Amino acid sequence: MKEPFVFGKAVSDEYFTDRKEETKKLIANFKYGINTIIISPRRYGKTSLVKKAMKECDDKNVKIVFLDIFSSRDPEEFCRIFADAVIKQTSSKLEEWIEDAKRFLSHLSPRFNISPDPMSELSLSFGVRYAELDMDSILDLPEKIAKEKNCKIVVCIDEFQQVGEYNESIYFQKKLRTHWQHHRLTSYCLFGSKKHMMNELFEKPSNPFYKFGELINLKKIGRQEWIPFIIERFKAEGKEIKETIANKICELTKDYSSYVQQLSWLVWIKFDSDNQEETLNKAFEEMLSHCSILFEQQTQNLTSYQMNFLRALIDGVNKDFTGKEIMEKYNLGTPGNINRLKNALIKKELIEYNDRHYVIADPILEVWLRRQFI
Repeated sequence: MKEPFVFGKAVSDEYFTDRKEETKKLIANFKYGINTIIISPRRYGKTSLVKKAMKECDDKNVKIVFLDIFSSRDPEEFCRIFADAVIKQTSSKLEEWIEDAKRFLSHLSPRFNISPDPMSELSLSFGVRYAELDMDSILDLPEKIAKEKNCKIVVCIDEFQQVGEYNESIYFQKKLRTHWQHHRLTSYCLFGSKKHMMNELFEKPSNPFYKFGELINLKKIGRQEWIPFIIERFKAEGKEIKETIANKICELTKDYSSYVQQLSWLVWIKFDSDNQEETLNKAFEEMLSHCSILFEQQTQNLTSYQMNFLRALIDGVNKDFTGKEIMEKYNLGTPGNINRLKNALIKKELIEYNDRHYVIADPILEVWLRRQFI
């Protein structure tokens, strides 16, 4: 028996729903070499979307490389992960991979690390100190390979916001842009889980990656897609969920992809066809309980002003925070303090700015906070 719902990781095949237009757009960009930036809040399914487009791109002349740079802490580590992924994923077999590494990176003395664990993959390192790395050659590597193999290459980089955390980040961003903007056979798809940092990298005119490619602001999957998806996934495993309950799952989670899948899973494992409303309520309380430890960690070091600002949002205040009545009711300090509160909470990813309003970023955190403020 297969699990009917998947959350906490990229989904594919029958676990993936909708995103038809976004998938079509992304595949077209891959085929025609258009740089793409995908921005959205957490849990919207960016990685799942990219991997779906990779799988469905049927152009045999396009080689797609995927790498996750979340673990990188500096430009040198970025270059190692980048070179490893590009060499490995543009080669069809191990012997070709090793040969390509020796040919394209010979001046860096490439080394191949073989783990005694048979489940571990071969990895690439360099026989030089990081300070001696030829970053220029590494950043041009996909373009060199594309020319040599007479193909197109798309490099998809997950958690790209990490480059904004590096020391001398702007210098490194300029270096990346300088090389990548001249590539003709290689294009890039850049995305990440921290919306405010991705906005900073790609939407601020003074930053190097401003207008680097087509910007896709990923929206929520519509409820008209979620409800039949939930019903069908239950049905596939021999259970019949009411449409009203499927709709309530979407309402409680505000259609956030990961939470819809998680709550649906909890309802499925507790399912009682005769008491579906009660089952849903129990499942939601369990999900809230699972999330509580994380929410406590996220809020335990907030200042009283920051907590007061969150309380105002919970009460439905989402603009005009400097009004005298609002300032006094929620004890927000001085009018000059408001922007500092907004910026701090956005940086902590607790709030976001949508449609000219400030809102709690996580719908389940919003429920948890509401109960804390009672």
